[in-house]
Parts: sequence; structure tokens; C-alpha cells
Amino acid sequence: MTKQLTDFLDQFPDALVVLGVLLSGLALGLLAKTLLFAGLRAYDRREDSALSRSVGLHLSGISAFFFPVLALSLLLPLLPLPPKPFEVLRRLIEFALILSFAWGLIQTLEVGQDLIRRHYLLEGSDNLRVRKLFTQLQFIKKVAVGIIGFVAVGLVLMSFETVRRLGTGLLTSAGIASVIVGFAAQRSISNLLAGFQIAFTQPIRIDDVLVVEGEWGRVEEITFTYVVLHIWDDRRLVLPLNYFIEKPFQSWTRSSAQLTGTVFVYADYTAPVEELRTELQRVLAAHPLWDQRVCVLQVTDTKDRVMEMRALVSSANASDLWDLRCAVREQLVAYLQQHYPDSLPRTRVALPPAPEL
Repeated sequence: MTKQLTDFLDQFPDALVVLGVLLSGLALGLLAKTLLFAGLRAYDRREDSALSRSVGLHLSGISAFFFPVLALSLLLPLLPLPPKPFEVLRRLIEFALILSFAWGLIQTLEVGQDLIRRHYLLEGSDNLRVRKLFTQLQFIKKVAVGIIGFVAVGLVLMSFETVRRLGTGLLTSAGIASVIVGFAAQRSISNLLAGFQIAFTQPIRIDDVLVVEGEWGRVEEITFTYVVLHIWDDRRLVLPLNYFIEKPFQSWTRSSAQLTGTVFVYADYTAPVEELRTELQRVLAAHPLWDQRVCVLQVTDTKDRVMEMRALVSSANASDLWDLRCAVREQLVAYLQQHYPDSLPRTRVALPPAPEL
């Protein structure tokens, strides 16, 4: 079949054959890509497939490059070119095929991540297991992307004879080079090792709630070298990975997202503590953010003008707890204002008796 096709092409000028083969390869590749993704879209409409949607989203762009290059590599033997131009064109197509295939593998990792995110929802109230999984997967994905990129660039470079000879020479001095590079990049290597430690021992995880350097926020991203903390007011605190190995920090979601919080109320000594305790129970019972674990009101301190009352309340997570504490504080103060206004904090002044006239 190939010989018959070659004999047929010999009837035309070489320039026309080269142009026709190149255009035919591009057209065949684009046609294959169009038919494949049209089939995926039709399957998605019929079956509502998350896999089809993710493949279409992440692989459609690179496929428009990979399939034409693949078709050109298959049709390359049909080109009637002299040896040198043929070799140059073959090398270019080979490089494009390697790099596009590597990019396709990286995008395939995105497809896998999409499917995992759809199956395991990070937004749940008790998502400890999911956060553990996402932390490990994010780090493994970054390592896989680095390996794929390194191998792809290595395959391209090693196709050059000069680079191969250089690589052979470098192997003889690998011991000295490794010592020099290791000394120069010791902090980077230390961060990389810290990344592996964080990924698998997990002192922190994706979406963990932390208090670091006096800032409250959630772990938004863990890279090879640093951690991004999304602070409550939409600022970002960026810290090196070694920070979480060497320094103390608060984790509010280490083993569970549930938390207990405090609400302080200051009132006069005449304030009815038992009535306030009953009011706290009523407020919490009617509030949707209370998880029914902790409901306590105690007098925790007495000062020269007021007594300090502390209410302990609990909720499913840090965000809910903050809103619940604010609501309890507002309603306890409103209760005192409406029912016991004389028990609000006040200053007593004792005046000396007026002198007799």
C-alpha cells in the first residue's frame, strides 16, 4: 500500500508533494481531534459525564497541536526531500511530538485532580480525611509535573550528539558537582525535604485553619518551597515550608473542625447570673450554628467595678463559631438592656455629707 502511494506521488512535482503531505497531515490531525471531542461532547450530553467534561476542558487545546503533529510524523516517510532537509524536518516534528505529549500528560493530571475534587468535596463541615488526601495529592502532582517536564526536556536535548557527549563528560565529575550544587542550594533542598515531610506527616493540610504570626487564615496552597495562607480579610501570608517544621503555630483543625469559644460579658454586681445562664441556653437552642456540645456561663473574675462572666459555646468550625459568638454577645447584652438595665456597668460615687449651715 505504501509503495503504491509513493508511486502515485512520484507523478507530481516534489514541492507540490511536500506541501500536499504537510497540509494533509495537519488536516487529518485536526479532523481526528474534532471528531474525538465531538464524540465526547455527545456522550456528555447523553450521560452527563464528569470525565468527558474534564477531558474536553483540559485536553482540547493541546490535542489541537498533538494530533496534527502525530499525523505529520506518520506521513513523514512520504516526503520526497533530500537527506539534510528531511533530517531537520524529522527532528522538528520529533521535538514537537515529545513536548506536546509531555504537556498532554500534565493536563491529564489536571483531569485526574478534577475527578478527585468532584468525588471528595472539600467544602464539607468535617472534611479532615479529604484535606489529608488533597494535601498529599497536590504535592504528588507537583512532583509528577516536575518529572514529566524534566524527562521531556532531557529527551529533546539528548537527541543532539553534542549534548550527549557533554552529558557523558559531566558524569565523570558528578561527585564534585553534586557537592557544589548541594552546598549552594542547601536551603532549597531543605525546603524540598520539608515539603515531603509536610505532605506525608501532615502538620498542616490544604484548607486547615491556622493562627500564624498573629494572623488567622486558611491554608490555600502548598508548593515545593512555600505555603500560602489566605487570611480572613483576603490578604495572603506567604511562609517558607521550613517555618512549619521549625516554629510553633496554632492549628484549629488538626484532628477536627469543631471548636469551643468564649464570650465575655461585664456587668454590675447586681446582675442576675442564673437568669443570664437561662437566657444563654435559650439563645443557643434557637441558633442554627450551635452544635449542642458546650453551653456554660460562669463568673470568672470580679473587678473593682464589674464582675466578669464568661460564656462557653461550641460550633462545627471556626467560621461558624465566630458568627455564633457575636450573636450570643449581642443577645446577652440586649437581654440586660431590656430586663435589667440597672445591672449594666456603672460607676458609684459616694459624696461626703453636706456641711451644716
